[in-house]
Amino acid sequence: MVIDRVKVYKTSLPFSRAFSHSRSTKTAADNIVVEVIAEKGEITGYGEGAPRPGVTGESQESAMDSLGLFIRQGSFPWELNDVLQIWDFVDGLPEGKEHNSAICALEMALLDVLGRRQDCSILQYFSHDFFANTVCYGAMITLEDKEKILNMCNLIKGVGINRIKMKLGKDFQQNKDSLEAIKLVFGDDYVLRIDANNAWDRDSARKLLPLLKEYNIRFVEQPLPPDEPDMADFAKLMKNIGVTLVADEQACSLSDVEIISKEDIYKMVNVRLSKCGGFRKSLGIIDYLRKNGILFQIGCHLGESGLLSAAGRVLCLLCRDALFYDGCYDSFLLEENVTVEHVSFGQGGAAGPLDGPGLGVEINREVLTRLSSEVATFKPFA
Repeated sequence: MVIDRVKVYKTSLPFSRAFSHSRSTKTAADNIVVEVIAEKGEITGYGEGAPRPGVTGESQESAMDSLGLFIRQGSFPWELNDVLQIWDFVDGLPEGKEHNSAICALEMALLDVLGRRQDCSILQYFSHDFFANTVCYGAMITLEDKEKILNMCNLIKGVGINRIKMKLGKDFQQNKDSLEAIKLVFGDDYVLRIDANNAWDRDSARKLLPLLKEYNIRFVEQPLPPDEPDMADFAKLMKNIGVTLVADEQACSLSDVEIISKEDIYKMVNVRLSKCGGFRKSLGIIDYLRKNGILFQIGCHLGESGLLSAAGRVLCLLCRDALFYDGCYDSFLLEENVTVEHVSFGQGGAAGPLDGPGLGVEINREVLTRLSSEVATFKPFA
């Protein structure tokens, strides 16, 4: 299969409403979409990255620059016939985290176009040692007032989900109100994870200890800034009350995870495709976590389109040993989607493989074009 050209779209996906966490409020998700066009336009594959300055340090602009460099490399597989060519190409790209959303988008598009050429799901390109036919997603609650959280909790309970990830901030009373809302709706029938997005300091975190106990919270993600000098002592305090600390922004690459393993502070890692650089790099991280007895969950970025949702579904199905699964929130978060279909889950959060070759989703080209402010095109050297 001959690849004719590659297009990179700078895309902004509008949310159905504004969403907040401790650091910002967003009305749209600024992502990148890669389009790989092959066989004189007969076959097209797509990939998506979610560059986030506060996660990998990437912006849309830097991710597009990275993609331009990668596509121009001599190792780019302009003639693509085997998945091993994709792995060889990705293995030759830079380590670290500074290009991860770009690598994710490009790798995904190459896998999608190859799967469409070979008429198979990209699931077939991975080991099935930890494969599950079905996984159950949890729900996510952003930083809101108590009334809105009550409404969200009732919707979540209505679809039979009781595994919840909640964003908390710095304000003690707002945090308490949020936790009370969950208790009012679910009683004691819930599993709750907290994501603080590095918003707490030592004093505010200690004030929250009674709430962690009262509401039976067992997992807290990225509570303090990474440069917090007393993080080891705080981790011991959390362990004493039965709380597992989860690394997210501090765990973007294999080298990050190796450091986390040695420091012995975080006992769980949130693996997200775009944050970790796509399938090849994410599965490498997961393999390391398995071998070192560190728990992990499969996560997502706020504002993923159906492309990253479909890819995330594949990663979830390949990891039956993940403790939690987040993602496929298209129909709940996005006003418009670049895929024809929303990628979502069923009752109880249950979800299985998507039908169709490649990622299993189709692109709405009119929406993609309309929501993109810039498009770059790359062709093979003459």
